[in-house]
Amino acid sequence: MIRALRIQFKKLCFLNLLWIAFWGFSLQAQLSDNAQISIITCDSGQDLYSSFGHSAFRVQDSAKGINWVYNYGTFDFNTPNFYYKFARGKLLYSLSVTTFSDFLFTYELEKRWVKEQLLKLNREEQNALFSFLENNRKPENRDYKYDFLFDNCATKLPEVLKKVLGNSIEFNGAHLKNHFTFRDLIQQNLLTNSWSSFGIDLALGSVIDREAAPEEYMFLPKYVMLQMSNTTLAENALVLRERTVLEYNNKRFNNNFGTSPLFWLLLLLLFTLTISFIDLRNGTRSRWLDFFLFLTTGSAGLLIFFLWFMTDHSATANNFNILWAFPLNIAACYFLLRKDQIPKWMGKYIMILLVLLIITLILWIFQIQQFSPLIAVVFAILGHRYALLYRYFTNSNPRLK
Repeated sequence: MIRALRIQFKKLCFLNLLWIAFWGFSLQAQLSDNAQISIITCDSGQDLYSSFGHSAFRVQDSAKGINWVYNYGTFDFNTPNFYYKFARGKLLYSLSVTTFSDFLFTYELEKRWVKEQLLKLNREEQNALFSFLENNRKPENRDYKYDFLFDNCATKLPEVLKKVLGNSIEFNGAHLKNHFTFRDLIQQNLLTNSWSSFGIDLALGSVIDREAAPEEYMFLPKYVMLQMSNTTLAENALVLRERTVLEYNNKRFNNNFGTSPLFWLLLLLLFTLTISFIDLRNGTRSRWLDFFLFLTTGSAGLLIFFLWFMTDHSATANNFNILWAFPLNIAACYFLLRKDQIPKWMGKYIMILLVLLIITLILWIFQIQQFSPLIAVVFAILGHRYALLYRYFTNSNPRLK
């Protein structure tokens, strides 16, 4: 037993020495004259997490046997309390390094195009950038707190170039003819009538409805690629040439209307109108419908409250969706489900909800916050049901207490 432990200990020491030697080499090595550093841009994918594409650095040096991709967009699913940290905006992302062939495998599998921009750097600049990346990949340096708009796999590229190349690099935004808000830029990558688009507009607040500065467009990989083609280094073009590594032209969006949010919202609107008509004609109230509407809006409101006040996400602040998705509805749904008498304050509460709906519409009209176009159907559902409930609860109903 002791002998086996000694053997394992020697193996561990040997592996540690190899690891130290590797890091020592990687930090001190200089690239050869034939080396090339480039920026890799990858197409969007079908899944939400890949809907915005990807960016990375590539370092090639055949003389040194190097063909590596430096990827700032990696995280560890085995992180303790992964989902809690992700929801709170406290999840750390990391710089990882992989071979170019391994990096391409996923994009070949998913049939997503990959483009490369070769950077026009002299040997000193190449070695400075390589040294920065090698130092940044060290365990004590590689982690950073992810922010969707201001600190992600795409923003890291211009940030690193600026740190390494200093004031000699200039990001010229003259190529941007249109002026977009952050929300506009996000929605360019999404289908409006999709659950991902609807969910993002629900979760993100009015802070993303300001116009983005030219350099802020680069939180999206495609705008990093576009900007690099319009960037100068010491008044010369930064990009030497561009090439396509993988070329696919697949249709991204699935236009199945039957599974879209608009279809289900219209179905809910039709159902609610029908039930409301029956209730109005019979002088009754469908308790389960009211319970469902208040439970759903209250739950959405609690989620919005959580994202706004209890997380580090910068994009979820000042979210006025909370006015129509009112968190207190989660408590009110209990009273609406009861068969016995309803509190007398319920009529006033319903009036408050109607006022909040009107305020939300005013904020939308004056573009204080942009809401999903699908919210118009939600407003129709809630508006007419609230009006019916207000009439019901203020019509001297004997079941009020």
